[in-house]
Amino acid sequence: MTEIQKKIDLFKDHQKIRVDFPILDSIIDDNKLTYLDNAATTHKPLSVIEAVAKFQKEANGTVRRGVYDLSVKSTQEFDRARAKVKDLINAASIEEIIFTRGTTESINLVAFSLTEALKGNLSPVSTSGGRKSKLQTNGEVEIAITSMEHHANIVPWQINSQRLGLKTSFIPVTDKGELELEALYNTLKKDSVRILAITHVSNSLGTVNPIKEIIKEAHKNNVIVIVDGAQGISHTKVDVQELDADFYVFSGHKLYAPTGVGVLYGKKSLLEEMPPYHGGGEMINIVKPESTSYAELPFKFEAGTPAISSVIGLGYAIDYVNSIGLDQIGKYEDYLYKNAIEKTKEIEGFRIIGQATNKAAILSFVFKDIEAFDIGTMLNQYGVSIRTGHHCTQPLMNRYNISSTARASFAFYNNEQDVEVFAETLKKVVKIFR
Repeated sequence: MTEIQKKIDLFKDHQKIRVDFPILDSIIDDNKLTYLDNAATTHKPLSVIEAVAKFQKEANGTVRRGVYDLSVKSTQEFDRARAKVKDLINAASIEEIIFTRGTTESINLVAFSLTEALKGNLSPVSTSGGRKSKLQTNGEVEIAITSMEHHANIVPWQINSQRLGLKTSFIPVTDKGELELEALYNTLKKDSVRILAITHVSNSLGTVNPIKEIIKEAHKNNVIVIVDGAQGISHTKVDVQELDADFYVFSGHKLYAPTGVGVLYGKKSLLEEMPPYHGGGEMINIVKPESTSYAELPFKFEAGTPAISSVIGLGYAIDYVNSIGLDQIGKYEDYLYKNAIEKTKEIEGFRIIGQATNKAAILSFVFKDIEAFDIGTMLNQYGVSIRTGHHCTQPLMNRYNISSTARASFAFYNNEQDVEVFAETLKKVVKIFR
């Protein structure tokens, strides 16, 4: 049992967790920091900070490209991190775990390579092994996208649709902030629809989509599903085999790891049929003047020197999260969210955007007579950090006829005092504007 595992009991002694996040002791304009922008990025525990620093001091070397000790140590640490990701999401093999720079690059990779493969299979084909290709298509290719997606799960599909002459369609959202499932399922039945791009948890609304049910319905209609798990991975236990997800993507920095590393999980059978996204070192087998053959998975999609220290940091962040348990984390964050609702609901003019039945700990709100930007600016003067803006979800903002929201998002290192400070400070700010 590690030292982390010995000392953490989320509900009985929460202060021991906060000690592991030294940034929470920061002072902003003579006020102690109250950090509530965890949907944007999470802070790093000391175990991650120290592990990255130790690696840089004692083991820094390029991976898989040297026989000297530092390179060997780096490679071992890097490979251990990949195995930790595999176990975290219960992938079938490490070959299905590809490291990228973040969720955005993971989606761009899939959007380019998957549409390229589909466009190349406009008539039924078989793979070299004689089995039927999962990417066969007989005609027009259409990509279904939900209207609650982050721009990172919209724009890459638009770019590649324009590049290859494909179609896109959007699934509407209800007033509560839930997907219109009947419209979604009717769309999936269209022969032309081959791809569904969908978020697990909305970064603007907090809506938790019924991903397993949706994937099952999609697969009935031979539709490939790409799940944006940037918000889902830190709030709930993800089992990609149980979900039967074709692709699941997320960023390390939203899981208490450093920035610069992301994960693309993809089913091996699909990844094998997709062409590389980037070319360069590491992703090759043999390079000749006239042609190049590519490396096996996962290296086929990992061109160039990776963000080694960030990947190693991700491995240690997974250790930390596992020492607490994602189920326990989700329950505690839900408690904080409901507490925040109770303490803010009496504020005059306070309106929540997104009231789905199943929600993560993300609270988006507006006031009719106060701009979200002004709310965020004034809260910051009291040391309270929230997010304001359209949250890279402009189609969703347009759906509610608003330009932006203020958003408070909670993590397991937040506590009741953070909620209290947020609510009381928000009341002060509202009075200032009125």
